Amino acid sequence: MAATKPPSCSTRLRSPATTAACFLPASLLLFLLLLLLRRPPMGSFPPTIPGGSVSSRRAELYGRMARDLDERGAAFLDGGETSQSLTLSELFDTRDGAVVPRLKAANPPVRANVLYLDPEFASVISKAVKEVFLPYFNQAIWFQNMSIYHFSMFHTSHHLEPIVATEDEIEAEVDAVKRVTDDVCPLKIILDQVVLTSTGVLLGLWQVESGTDPADIRSRLREALPRAPQKQLYDPVMLHTSLARILGHPKLPQEGNAQSLDHVKFFHDLVAQVNSKIRGFQATVKELWFVEEYDVLALALNGKMKHSQNLEYVNPCQPGLTMVVKKRTFTIVGSQKQHDAHDLNQVNKTSYEN
Repeated sequence: MAATKPPSCSTRLRSPATTAACFLPASLLLFLLLLLLRRPPMGSFPPTIPGGSVSSRRAELYGRMARDLDERGAAFLDGGETSQSLTLSELFDTRDGAVVPRLKAANPPVRANVLYLDPEFASVISKAVKEVFLPYFNQAIWFQNMSIYHFSMFHTSHHLEPIVATEDEIEAEVDAVKRVTDDVCPLKIILDQVVLTSTGVLLGLWQVESGTDPADIRSRLREALPRAPQKQLYDPVMLHTSLARILGHPKLPQEGNAQSLDHVKFFHDLVAQVNSKIRGFQATVKELWFVEEYDVLALALNGKMKHSQNLEYVNPCQPGLTMVVKKRTFTIVGSQKQHDAHDLNQVNKTSYEN
């Protein structure tokens, strides 16, 4: 007897059960295809975190950073190390009454993408920091040059994982970063708090009120720059500015007793004074810089660097905040004395010498 042929999905007359059985695999296939299309590329950061979650993570991170001085003490007073395992004496010297950096060539140069804070905003912060700290430290503190206040975002080569690149490869990186800026919006940010770390770095920690979040910017840069180091230097949600680095013990009034001084309490009091002046300060960030640092920590130490492009936020997310792309290169070589420069164009066009 001939075997009975099972009903096929093309049979003209179908029962409801047969129709469902035939339709289910197609639906499942379509569902899986949609999942694959929405899946981010391998090696990218996790999908963008909802805004509230980012703010909470950022607040938690900042809380830990604020406790660092209490938990580890003022280790920098004993000649502590930087994040690049360099001692303070290897980084700084005093010459003619001014703190000057000991610049060391970076080989290969570090390539960094940073958000830039305009001196219109940076000058307010710099003034408050100097008013509080300068009377106590004078030749034992290095103030970040307010003309290049910045927020580190993403590195295509850094000291932990140097990646050599040709000029053509660097230009390709710049083009990739520019494409990222086509789809991001300027940031409106607010200074959450200023903290002093156990390594002696005074940091401004920021929250984001509107615009493309730094976590999202870093994720987009990761996707656009596949050759970049897998290990980046900062937490994806972090938005910080280095304001100053303390290099030694404070200079106390005549009646002060250095031996009995509670250093942690003393520094907390100074930080509290700064926070009382500028906590809650608001700023707008419109520029993303691609920088090649030819000296170690060039952005922090006024070293030699090449600012390849001033990249534009071209997406008019907020009216009036679109910008013009400009090409510009500059070198900064100098000491603490130039930190009072107010004219950004002058900084960009001038080579400073001691």
